[in-house]
Formats: sequence, structure tokens, C-alpha cells
Amino acid sequence: MAQKAAKQLAARNAAILYRMHLISLGINVSFVLLRYTLLQASSSRATYLLYFVLASPAFAIQFWLEKIGRPATAQNGDLQKPGADLEAQGLMEYLWDVLYWSWGCIVAATVFGNKAWWLWAVIPLYSLWLAYTTFGGIKQSMGGMMGQGSDLSNTGNTSNRQKKFEKRGGQKVQYR
Repeated sequence: MAQKAAKQLAARNAAILYRMHLISLGINVSFVLLRYTLLQASSSRATYLLYFVLASPAFAIQFWLEKIGRPATAQNGDLQKPGADLEAQGLMEYLWDVLYWSWGCIVAATVFGNKAWWLWAVIPLYSLWLAYTTFGGIKQSMGGMMGQGSDLSNTGNTSNRQKKFEKRGGQKVQYR
């Protein structure tokens, strides 16, 4: 049964990588072709320098995803390792977000020109926001474990019987 899951993961990874390479090829070739042919008047050395500098993270991410996600097979065709799950949560999800946004910036720069490269500045801002929310959630959950949220935990732990007793004017039950 485990071999079936590994084969499914390998097939899914191979399909995802194939689709990723086709999309990347289409976007990058269209940028270069359109800049050399139709939009040659607005092209300059700065255009291509910006393209190579700001598209390089997308190429690096694609290389990394290819390296960790490509299934490895033996010479006889048996599956040796299915590769890492390319649909996993966490860092993998962030890498896909950066890759998609980089592709969107390339398309925008193809259509709208060099000013569209400023859209790429969203990626570091997104990284900062993601780090802030991640560490904020960790800090909040750690605060509950350290006893800082004890005033809220006592009100939620009382039973209905204790609540009725206290409502009638009975002595409030204190916990140690």
C-alpha cells in the first residue's frame, strides 16, 4: 500500500514539474520574443538587466523544486524515491507563491514595460507579513502554555452546576 502512495506522489510531482516548466518556458520566451520584436522601441539594456536580475529567483526556485521533487527511478524502471511533496504546506507553499508572483511580474513587465517591475517589491513585503503572523501565532500559543492566559482559562472551565451555584449567590469556587 505504501508503494502505491509513493507511485501516486511520483506521478503527481512529475505532472506538476512538467506543468511548471511549460508555464515558465511560455512566459520567459514570450517576454524575450515580444521585447525583441514588437516592443523593441521600449527595450533597453536596463530592461534585460532587470529581467535577468528579477527573474533569477524564479529560476532558482524552479531549479530547487526540480531537484527535490523529481522522482528517481532505477535503471529497471522501479521507483527509488518519489521526491518531496510539491503540494505540502509551509515553505513549499511560500515557494509557489513567490514563483507565481514572479511570473506575474514578468507578464506585467512584458505588457506594461519596466515600471511593472516595481510589483516585484511585494514579495519581500509578503515575506515580512508572513513571518510576523507566524511568529505572532507562536508567541500567542506560547503565552497560553506559560500561564499568561490563566484568567481566561478559569472562566471557561466552570461546569454548569458551578455557574448556577454561583448565580444563586453561593460561594465562588476557587482553584489552586
